[in-house]
Amino acid sequence: MAAPLLDRAFLERLERLTIHWMKSFPGLVGGHNTSRFAGAGQEFLDHRHFHHGDDLRAINWRAYMRLEKLFLKMFQVEPRVPVRILLDASASMSTGEDGDKFGYVRRLAGALAYVGLVRLETITLQPFSDSLWDSHACGGGRHRFAPAAEFLNALDAKGQTNFLDVAREFSAEYPQRGLLIVISDFLTTGECEKPLQYLADLGHELLLLQVWSDEDRTPPWNGELELIDAESGEKLELSFEDDVRQLYTERFDAYARGLRDLALRKGGRYLGICTRTPVDEAVFGPLNQIQAVY
Repeated sequence: MAAPLLDRAFLERLERLTIHWMKSFPGLVGGHNTSRFAGAGQEFLDHRHFHHGDDLRAINWRAYMRLEKLFLKMFQVEPRVPVRILLDASASMSTGEDGDKFGYVRRLAGALAYVGLVRLETITLQPFSDSLWDSHACGGGRHRFAPAAEFLNALDAKGQTNFLDVAREFSAEYPQRGLLIVISDFLTTGECEKPLQYLADLGHELLLLQVWSDEDRTPPWNGELELIDAESGEKLELSFEDDVRQLYTERFDAYARGLRDLALRKGGRYLGICTRTPVDEAVFGPLNQIQAVY
């Protein structure tokens, strides 16, 4: 029998968390994040002048008694914003010294899905490589987590990454704006920043989670090597010495900063996570600190 995606003790700790987004989205009443959109709710937001056709039950009659003018009370709504987890399932996700980078991102996606389900959010797990794969949508409470965990456990990392085609498919498949959590190593020979910017420009809020193994950032090898790209199969001959290794790490960090700057510039968030950090520590530590969960 396969090991569970997340153990019971970890799931119990996740019960106290909430997925947090920064923007206000028009959505269905029922979520747990307040919005700046006015509507039927419980927390008072503001007044506006009464117009013909407005709900008479929302009139502030005390203000009318004082001012002899009709004002409508507006309240904050709690929208159920769609949360989509775009999960990189390309072949590069199976690399790493421990060979479990893809297992790591599946557990991370599972943890975020569980947090959303507990808070009655609508969650879509959307794996991708060169195109969107079959997705899994769930909502309605923690009892919906088992099928989501089975879906994640059944995934295999394969194929090449193509962010441009994926962004085009995603925009057509999911026209309603929402919180878009992208979990990937973002290691691709193609363009990824422009497609991500395109999705942000459509109104989706980006939460970029870059997951890497130690060897992704700091190659452990020495001497002359022939490396084979995990996705394309292309061969590359390299010579690794201390100065080359340092230069590689500097460029990796600069690339990560570019992703972070893109997310921040578009009103989103970014977090880089090394697989050396246990998933539970990542969720309750760095993810909490950037207010992705709280």
